Amino acid sequence: MSEIYDLHSHSNASDGALSPTELVLRAKQQGVAALALTDHDTTAGLPEARQAAEAAGIRLIPGIELSASFENHCLHIVGLNIDPDHPALVEGVARQQHIRDQRAQKIAEKLAKKGISDAYSVLSRMVGNGEITRLHFADFLVNQGYVETQQDAFDRYLSKGKPGYVPTAWAGLADCIAWITAAGGVAVLAHPLRYKLSTKWINKVLIAFKAAGGQGIEVVTGRASVDDIRLSYLHASKHKLYASVGSDFHAPGNQWLELGRLAALPDGAPPIWQLF
Repeated sequence: MSEIYDLHSHSNASDGALSPTELVLRAKQQGVAALALTDHDTTAGLPEARQAAEAAGIRLIPGIELSASFENHCLHIVGLNIDPDHPALVEGVARQQHIRDQRAQKIAEKLAKKGISDAYSVLSRMVGNGEITRLHFADFLVNQGYVETQQDAFDRYLSKGKPGYVPTAWAGLADCIAWITAAGGVAVLAHPLRYKLSTKWINKVLIAFKAAGGQGIEVVTGRASVDDIRLSYLHASKHKLYASVGSDFHAPGNQWLELGRLAALPDGAPPIWQLF
């Protein structure tokens, strides 16, 4: 039986529910041999996760998930096996965090106009040194009784065209990949089918992604069906990209997004971990 890799997960350093230590211990319980912590636009959880992984006897692959802009689309780029202290990445992360904080303030201002006050101050206290994400706003709306579920929060307030939506100009795709590669990491396009792009557009994205130094694509994700995996592998094969696997785990309770609960890579797919 081959070792279980899970190369996409989140802690409460961004929008996950578990601390880095709790995340590592859960991964260990789920039989994961190699875990990447890939929080949104931050590496703050990595020191704690590294210490926990050493104690638990599993391999931690330091990572990050960067939000990137490409021709009016927001893409997520996972960086694997990074040096989180590399100056280029540190500077890039600081830039992303500034953009993210500005977005959070604007979302809170829009919600206030709808009679929903104090969101930014409440969330700032809650996350401490962490990142405020849209998922945090969704939880705030649930906890304050404005909606019943996270999905309701997005449907009524946070999605495009809704009262709390704020368009965001993230760093460019090439910049994000450059920060990752400068830090010795491998850039992977996360969950390629989630963007709902046409075949023409996904090819355009992958051509630009590879030209900028991207090397991998998530072929197996937590929600992927057999058809999803087949289609993602076709994209990987066409563009000669390595195949990655990741649950995109955020919190317990969702059986479809559990650490290590991932299908096998298709036969012949070159695994991304060959590169590190």
